[in-house]
Amino acid sequence: MSGAAFGPASLIAALPRAALVERAQAGDRIAFEALLEQRLDVAFRTALAILGNEADARDATQDALLRAWCNLHQLRDPERFDAWLNRILVNSCRGLRRGRRRVAVREIDLRTIPPRDEPTTAFETTWGEQAASLDALEHAFEQLSIPERTILVLHHLEHRPLAEIAATLGVPVGTAKSRLFAARNSLRQALEVEL
Repeated sequence: MSGAAFGPASLIAALPRAALVERAQAGDRIAFEALLEQRLDVAFRTALAILGNEADARDATQDALLRAWCNLHQLRDPERFDAWLNRILVNSCRGLRRGRRRVAVREIDLRTIPPRDEPTTAFETTWGEQAASLDALEHAFEQLSIPERTILVLHHLEHRPLAEIAATLGVPVGTAKSRLFAARNSLRQALEVEL
């Protein structure tokens, strides 16, 4: 057995979430790293879905984590760490999007495209239709505002309940519900234009 698996970092990571937050607030970097290990992938996927660009998503995630570390003392309720971090991440995405206006380029895996000399099958036609629908959805999604993208990502991609979304956005649950409804309508309208 190696001793590394039972070192101080593994003992700290085994603490309850609220205890990790309290230790991190006291300046314990290992506790903060343990908190981040549990949330890093989710934070990056959320930023990527909102921004649509890996480089921007990395920048927004890194910015959010740095802001979280610097402002951790402001978190009053350790149980609300996830919602608090999500709010910082969403704000980082908004700020980055305002500062940069990039054109997204969608990559297509060439291994999925059949050779030209093969006859087209029903499967390939379906694949082509699905790719066209996906392109239309992607273009429609790009037409949405950052707040609309954010609420759709949090609800439909991250499967977060409205109460958590409301806490993340700092709005009442009813407001989050109406914003989700409006964002769905905006996406539907943009998709109709694309199709």
